[in-house]
Amino acid sequence: MINIQELRKNPDFYAKKAEEKGYKAETVHELVRVDKEKRELQLQADELRAKRNANTDKIKSSKSKPEQELIDEGRRIKDDLSKVEKNLSEIENKYNDLIWQIPNPSFEDVPLGGEEDSVEIERWGDNKTGSEDHLEFAKKRDWVDFERGAKVAGAKFYYLKGDLALLENAITQYALNFLIKKGAVYMTVPNMVNSKIATGTGFAPRTSDQSDEYFIEGEDLSLIATAEISLTGYHSGEIIDEKDLPKFYAGYSPCYRKEAGTYGKHTRGLFRVHQFNKLEMYAYSLPEKSKEMHQKLLGYEKELWQSLNIPYRVVNIAAGDLGAPAAKKFDIEYWSPVDEKYRELTSCSNCTDFQARNLNIRVRKENGEIESVHTLNGTAVSLARSLVAIIENYQTDDGKLEIPEVLIPYIQNKKYI
Repeated sequence: MINIQELRKNPDFYAKKAEEKGYKAETVHELVRVDKEKRELQLQADELRAKRNANTDKIKSSKSKPEQELIDEGRRIKDDLSKVEKNLSEIENKYNDLIWQIPNPSFEDVPLGGEEDSVEIERWGDNKTGSEDHLEFAKKRDWVDFERGAKVAGAKFYYLKGDLALLENAITQYALNFLIKKGAVYMTVPNMVNSKIATGTGFAPRTSDQSDEYFIEGEDLSLIATAEISLTGYHSGEIIDEKDLPKFYAGYSPCYRKEAGTYGKHTRGLFRVHQFNKLEMYAYSLPEKSKEMHQKLLGYEKELWQSLNIPYRVVNIAAGDLGAPAAKKFDIEYWSPVDEKYRELTSCSNCTDFQARNLNIRVRKENGEIESVHTLNGTAVSLARSLVAIIENYQTDDGKLEIPEVLIPYIQNKKYI
């Protein structure tokens, strides 16, 4: 949720930023009008309540039967207040609906445009070509079974088997140890969240047809698309002392996504599936330190994938592809020798105070002031895509899969599978 006080000061800025993200600028202007009307009605309601209380005090203080004029005045105030409160309730509903539609403004160094306008800012590693498709490579070795996954749960569900399942576990254990050494607190998280947390984080399914998340019909619950959602909710409604920031977590969970709206995107094999495991980085930061923290999380991602020797590039994501919560996002895209192009591997976002304001997560500064914290998230390893990247980049001429050196201790010291 945006800061309404800041929007009142500069509505044109928020309208421009909303438009840059692909939202309607008119929604901002409508919110300004509704906000003004809401405040006027609130003032009227407060004044009428004050009059009602004063009238009640006069009636109570009467030593004899209260004058009819006071009784009539009390009735008029009651009727007027009832009408104002009804109008106020209606305008508050409209206000709440509108404010949830305003996205977090992007930073000034975010490129404008859609997905195709995102800007590459660096590359690392040597790109090779000529690898076999990861799905064909895995199926030949009986490492993955989409057919039985579909039989049990539907299309895009799958079983990992044998050495490939062990490799996934090795990646997880290595990445977890990597983050713990960086100071992360490891957490497993609830795989379902209520609508308050989902909405506050920026993921707000209302029915199964309205979101990329799976909604549990008849329950106020949805399956998480990322541990980010549960980790954001962890400190909801809390005030954190400045001395306890930053807080840095590594959250592990399965992730559930319908992958709605992915028509035309790369969907081969394990690259885009309905369920996968992920180790997520999450940080709560002082507002003035969040840009520094964003660079730190990105640095962890880069160091991790360099240690796995996977070639990649870093992309500054364009405003129109950011989504509502993020003010800025970097993606790391690995080099695919099969497709001879870069494909998304991880992301890293600074959501500033947008999520924290939604969920009332604040910091008590050393000077006693209280304000919203900033929240940041970043993918350490999305396991299905991590397997794709390794299979494509570590095939040998004799048909084996070489194990990245740092993973060997985590897979029974096997150098090849």
